[in-house]
Amino acid sequence: MCYHVASVGAVARARTSPVDGTSPVDWRAPIQLWMDGVEAGWAVPLLLVGFVAVWQAFLSIAYIGGDLHPDVLETWTYGRSLDWGYPKHPPLMGWVARAWTSIFPLTNWSFQLMALTNAAVAMWIVDLIARRFVQGDKRLIVLFLLMLQPTYQLHAQRFNANAVLLAAWPLATLCFLRSFETRRLGWAVAAGAAAALAMLGKYYSLFLIVSFAVAAIAHPQRRAYFGSIAPWASLLTGLVVLTPHLYWLVATGARPCVYALSAHAGKPFDIALEQALLFIPGVALVLILPAAAWILIAGEKLRRFRADFQALSPQLWLLLLIAAGTMFFPPITALAMATDMQPIWALQGVFMLVILIVCGASYSIDRVVCLNLTAGMIGIALFAILVVAPVHALYRNSYPLHEGRNFYRPAAEELTRQWHAQSDTPLAAVGGDDDLALALAFYSPDHPRYENRFVNPRMKKRLDGAARPRGWAALCFAEDAGCIDSMAETAARFPRVVRSEFTVRSELLGQPGASQRFAAFMVLPSTVAAQQSSWTSER
Repeated sequence: MCYHVASVGAVARARTSPVDGTSPVDWRAPIQLWMDGVEAGWAVPLLLVGFVAVWQAFLSIAYIGGDLHPDVLETWTYGRSLDWGYPKHPPLMGWVARAWTSIFPLTNWSFQLMALTNAAVAMWIVDLIARRFVQGDKRLIVLFLLMLQPTYQLHAQRFNANAVLLAAWPLATLCFLRSFETRRLGWAVAAGAAAALAMLGKYYSLFLIVSFAVAAIAHPQRRAYFGSIAPWASLLTGLVVLTPHLYWLVATGARPCVYALSAHAGKPFDIALEQALLFIPGVALVLILPAAAWILIAGEKLRRFRADFQALSPQLWLLLLIAAGTMFFPPITALAMATDMQPIWALQGVFMLVILIVCGASYSIDRVVCLNLTAGMIGIALFAILVVAPVHALYRNSYPLHEGRNFYRPAAEELTRQWHAQSDTPLAAVGGDDDLALALAFYSPDHPRYENRFVNPRMKKRLDGAARPRGWAALCFAEDAGCIDSMAETAARFPRVVRSEFTVRSELLGQPGASQRFAAFMVLPSTVAAQQSSWTSER
């Protein structure tokens, strides 16, 4: 662990080396007071609250002219109905979004806060694991190294089936470690339930569960574990928790599995081989900054790495086996099944490597080094808020995000205005471009339903006027000829259609930015008096 007080020599040097008339001890004193509160129980929660506040400010400024990512909008759309599964993914992400929006409003900042809260909960659970091996400042170092990755800020903000695993994987790992160590029924049940919860987040979690099993088999204490009730209680609990979802899979033809196979399987061997070979290096790229920081922290003590590795405790050895499984099983599977395997899918498991590096080190870290690291993290946070976020906002005002996110809200509001100019009923359903349909559902004041049947290019079945008696609307990017042609062909089957085009321009602090033109289709409700086909052009 880190020393809780600086060495006498370090303090003496600090007191005799003022900068601008102020001793470093003066500005470090509040930080040191905070670091002394780790074992008292308040320092880590305060750090995580600060983390959420800092990155909430960053996202609010950086994306002041950009709306939510389509993945987030899709998550909210799924959560509008509490089902045991959804067309692309298991249900956990939708459940979380539904629970969150039952308390918080449907706004950009609300979903950014949800994403960051999820990341903070993930790091809190990681700290629960780390405190089993280290105390004091080393617990903070683990969290700081995690915060140096883009995983818990930029990756986390895109709240989807990947991001929801940021908290689910540490929870399952903590429960499994405790179950393996204690072999108590309570922890065994918790391990099974947590593993099932991870599966309800994304089927990729199967790699974590297989790693649990393989690590338990390979561990020297396997006989005691498998001779107890723990593994069988975990297995039974997991199956019980998953039973409703498994029933849903059977009843719906395993739609998420069909989607995953159609989207990712059947790759040529050379593509699958490339994906397999690049998987681990891709994950390693995320660890560049944490690795560089640890090299600076440890210094010459890194020479003890081999000895520390050989002296790993049984609990850390178990964690190492789990981490190895989550890193090596995915590329092996990609090669065996001729599928792609994106490194971004593994980011929720990187915390295990950070814990192993810090908690596996037998040496302590000087408090002065820990203080400097804390000061550096504060500097990074301030630089991100005061410099990076405003620059990003200014840049994106003129060079919009490629998904068209700069225009989601104004486009949705304009289409809704046009709808109400033609109809007295709320806009009930939306289609068109997939991302735009999701944005319409979220940002339109009417919050219409995202209608899969009206999304280009998924309209395979013939639709008649009775398909949606309340009417529907669709939105395409003006340059997307495929979407426009598809919408025009579908809308022509309905009694009354209004077609329009309009332009939306972004603006930041009164400065005009980029513009985007849209093509809109409105199929008015069948109850409207005029039933003759009517095509109009507006603006």
